[in-house]
Amino acid sequence: MTLTDTRVTRAFARARAEGRPALIPYVTVGWPELGDTERIVPALIAGGADIIELGLPFSDPIADGPTIQRTNQRALDNGVTPVYALQVARTLRAQGVTAPLLFMGYYNPIFNYGPDSFAAACADAGMDGLLVPDLPPEESDPLLAACRAHGQHLIYFLAPTSTPARVAAVVQRANGFIYLIAVTGITGAREAMTAGLGDYARRVRERSDLPLAIGFGISRHEHVALAAEHVDGVVVASALLNHLGTASAARLPAEATRFVESLRGSRTDEQG
Repeated sequence: MTLTDTRVTRAFARARAEGRPALIPYVTVGWPELGDTERIVPALIAGGADIIELGLPFSDPIADGPTIQRTNQRALDNGVTPVYALQVARTLRAQGVTAPLLFMGYYNPIFNYGPDSFAAACADAGMDGLLVPDLPPEESDPLLAACRAHGQHLIYFLAPTSTPARVAAVVQRANGFIYLIAVTGITGAREAMTAGLGDYARRVRERSDLPLAIGFGISRHEHVALAAEHVDGVVVASALLNHLGTASAARLPAEATRFVESLRGSRTDEQG
């Protein structure tokens, strides 16, 4: 199945037509409490989010910093499983959410579920694809084939240290967009964007015409504006989770909307 005209590709096209990067916030499924994801996601979209990353909780999220580690553990303590996460996706679609939904998760739970079975379940639940940060491209072909068979994107990662051979391996398989890791390290909100982003993005654009999204460390509107000079999308995770972690249960949706508005620059009160 070709993946050239999907909710994901259309979201990037809309953002490009509006002269801005696509905003891609991340929220851990089942955090802070069961049922909160179904309240937070529509609020993120109301604030201007274009694509949503739904974090699949895992006990050893090696690419993630303390914020996402804490939310993963909380979600696991709440009893979240891949089956539960799939049901959350179904509920969001039943609520009328039409934005692209991507699962961000580690390979072990997907492998245990069965790559083809999981890709099929994602399609049935209304998902649009997967991001699997601990799956090297050279070992990803079985999952890629399963995703393609069921109309799901498999989004690949590159880092500032990626060799030409790794870039070529990713470009050969990439679909939807390519996720550029902004830093050589774990996730987490940071004060400044990494230097050399322009050269980094240019190295990848020389090999691929897919949209590029940057993540790891994006935390405020200035970062989004700087990234927009070089890439087509920005992923925001830890800064959003840190902000929502200070909100009362009743205020979660309002604060989710408020935070995304601040990233887009449609609010004057900045959130970091």
